[in-house]
Amino acid sequence: MTVDVLGRPASAERQARVAVAVLFFTNGALFANLLPRYPQIKADLGIGNAAYGLAVAAFPAGAIAAGLAAGVVIRRMGSARAAVAGTLLTGAWILLAGLADSVVLFAAALFLAGAMDAVTDVAQNAHGLRVQRRYGRSIINSFHAIWSIGAVTGGAMAAAAIALGLSRGQHLTISAVLFAVAACVALRFCLSGPETEAEDEGDSGTGADLASTAGPAAESGTGGHGERQAARPTPGRRTAYVLAALVLIATAGTLVEDAGSSWAALYLSGSLSASVTLAASGYIALVGAQFVGRIIGDRLVDRFGQRAVARAGGLIVVAGMGLALAVPTVPGTILGFAAAGFGVATLVPAAMHEADELPGLKPGSGLAIVSWLMRLGFLVSPPVVGLVADAASLRVGLLVVPLAGVLVLLLAGVLQPGRRQGS
Repeated sequence: MTVDVLGRPASAERQARVAVAVLFFTNGALFANLLPRYPQIKADLGIGNAAYGLAVAAFPAGAIAAGLAAGVVIRRMGSARAAVAGTLLTGAWILLAGLADSVVLFAAALFLAGAMDAVTDVAQNAHGLRVQRRYGRSIINSFHAIWSIGAVTGGAMAAAAIALGLSRGQHLTISAVLFAVAACVALRFCLSGPETEAEDEGDSGTGADLASTAGPAAESGTGGHGERQAARPTPGRRTAYVLAALVLIATAGTLVEDAGSSWAALYLSGSLSASVTLAASGYIALVGAQFVGRIIGDRLVDRFGQRAVARAGGLIVVAGMGLALAVPTVPGTILGFAAAGFGVATLVPAAMHEADELPGLKPGSGLAIVSWLMRLGFLVSPPVVGLVADAASLRVGLLVVPLAGVLVLLLAGVLQPGRRQGS
């Protein structure tokens, strides 16, 4: 696989890169502003853990339902406009979810917010890949790291709003308006012209086409570019087994992420009696550590190989969160969520990259399958954890986190032991 080397990007490309970074930042921050409010919403609605788990599963359900429509929206509106429109509507539906006075309205608003988030996710990745082709080198991972910064910022904003005594309506209105303005300003600096541009450098099978087939992959993806092998062997049992293992590895990453977004604040405030403000630190710690893992992940993979990094990450998840659940304290639990976030930082990109390189599959097919099916982790996890929490305790339900780490340890052998040349 070869990589094109271009000169210094022009001003328009550099501005577009900043604009896409802003879109990723707003996408991470919007939903993160709602998450620390979950314990208050659950208490106000007077629902149990099982009903709460089913309600919050509406967000990934909406994303799954709308994922296939994202390509149509992008073709009609353009990736930049689709991303901005999705951002505006996501903020509006998140505001409605925060103001909902019934569990049905809460779930319906989350479903619609998830649907718009899926459109935004695919569109911003598609536009990011357009910018990447102009650069002639990989920059897509930097956008996902910025998404993590946005998520941390959103969680911190929510914690500050709670500490200041702002109502959910006031807080989420400020968030929706602020990030809507940011997205609209960013639109002015995005790339113009058609989505499919003539490739002077000879790249094929990647870029916007890859993004449109990748589906709604949440805070993850790869942006490889270059020439693919023209022919691939026919897929066999080995390919099917590896693809299934990669789906499970990616799903393990989403299970951990969902535990932080859906249950961290609730566990810290309910089971461990932490203040509402401090309870927000669990999710912030997870996405903050995930950001650090993404920043240093490429260098670690280059040196040790994807398989070793994934196994080390799985071990960190098992040890960190396992110890936090075995000896439950507020500081220990926050550190446990941080360890879990750091451990899964490279899992989804690794699974997507390996799937895209599987023999016997058309370019983008393996990536699309992993991206689509890993959403099931976000869909299934909340109600399962909720049912276990009602039957036993939320502490037992959160055992899904170290179990996800064990799953990675068992399946990481399908990943590459060393760095692939030119990829």
